[in-house]
Amino acid sequence: MLRSLLSIFAGLFLVLVTDSINAAPYKEGFRKCVECHEAEVDVWKKTKHFKSYNEVHKNEKTAKILAAVGGPSNMRQNPTCVTCHYTETKSSDSAKAQVAMGPSCESCHGASSEWREIHNNYGEGIKDANKESPANKTKRIADAAKAGMIWPAKLYDVASNCTQCHGLAQPSITGDTLDKMLDAGHPAEPEFELVRNSQGSVRHRFYPPNVTTNAEMTPAELSRMYIVGQAAVLVSATQAVAKAKHPKYVELQKKREQDARAALKGVADVPEVKALLDKPSPEAGRKLSDALKGKDLSAKVKLPQKSTYK
Repeated sequence: MLRSLLSIFAGLFLVLVTDSINAAPYKEGFRKCVECHEAEVDVWKKTKHFKSYNEVHKNEKTAKILAAVGGPSNMRQNPTCVTCHYTETKSSDSAKAQVAMGPSCESCHGASSEWREIHNNYGEGIKDANKESPANKTKRIADAAKAGMIWPAKLYDVASNCTQCHGLAQPSITGDTLDKMLDAGHPAEPEFELVRNSQGSVRHRFYPPNVTTNAEMTPAELSRMYIVGQAAVLVSATQAVAKAKHPKYVELQKKREQDARAALKGVADVPEVKALLDKPSPEAGRKLSDALKGKDLSAKVKLPQKSTYK
């Protein structure tokens, strides 16, 4: 009898542990971020990302695209649309997910359920980030990254999130669905470029010592962002074209690839750029991003004019 009870308890424990391990990280929504990042959220509320929640479904092409894709006829309920156009949030593992906003914090920085508490842990009894010890900060940053947080310093991964949606290259959306979307008139952005699209209305850089100033990037920082952004475009385009059959989609991704290669040739003397051009991959993109830290390539990079920032 005792052996049977022990066996049952062991089985239940295994189920609980397995469920915990297999539980996927989920997005909690901007309200969890605004507690500490009010200035950044205020910037976001003035962007197209925020406004799209109430606007994108009114586009004249929407009904035709939804009919072609299939599934729910409401964009906020259609998984294909939700992938890029909205943020699907939950309050717990067991809660039902709901679409509550357009692209937001976690669209770029990763689902927060596994890393938010780590990110907020400044040390035992310490609630002020300015009083955090250097050792705790180093560990906190590393641990949050391991738990899935995409810090701004992980520039390739941030850029990858942007270029996959804006390049119509989300891995979770299949080629057949993409073909239907394009045939129905879904827009594509082969010309998407990270600096131009991130340093206009989207820019939110409130760093010490001037935490109330939305700082602009230096030419050196912009040049690194430009190169890493092109690396992300190259990787997403080559991965997308490999699964494509539709002539229009192949043409779109080949243009993205060709444009990215042309932009990267100007810095092809950087070993990590050459390695990426030879064999595009996320790993090569991350190595390039790491290798560029602290370097000034502004003399070699033709940046977009500030007046063209979106």
